[in-house]
Amino acid sequence: QVQVVESGGGLAQAGESLRLSCSASKILFDHYHMGWFRQAPGKEREGVSCITKTGSSTYYADYAEGRFTIGRDNAKDTVFLQMNSLKPEDTATYYCAPCGGRTLARVFLGAFPWGQGTQVTVST
Repeated sequence: QVQVVESGGGLAQAGESLRLSCSASKILFDHYHMGWFRQAPGKEREGVSCITKTGSSTYYADYAEGRFTIGRDNAKDTVFLQMNSLKPEDTATYYCAPCGGRTLARVFLGAFPWGQGTQVTVST
């Protein structure tokens, strides 16, 4: 069964940093672009960032550009999201999943369901 396991969330103060990690089945890392998504309370889930399967290109939502960095280590089947200069509005549950590239769209939802996510809470 294909699975993703997100970790690294927690409580941070505004301006601090967190690094999220995603461990997933090898089939995902070998064949798909991988990305991070987030869902804040009362809001729809949205794309945060996406990295191509080779790691050659990265894409970010406007609010993440310049503050967040996505990377992948295909040898370890992991994707990370380094989040700097955190803001209270970054508070959300963060998920790792296959993504569609520049559009930050979630793809292949039927084949690869969401993981449990990791909670990020940023206080003022």
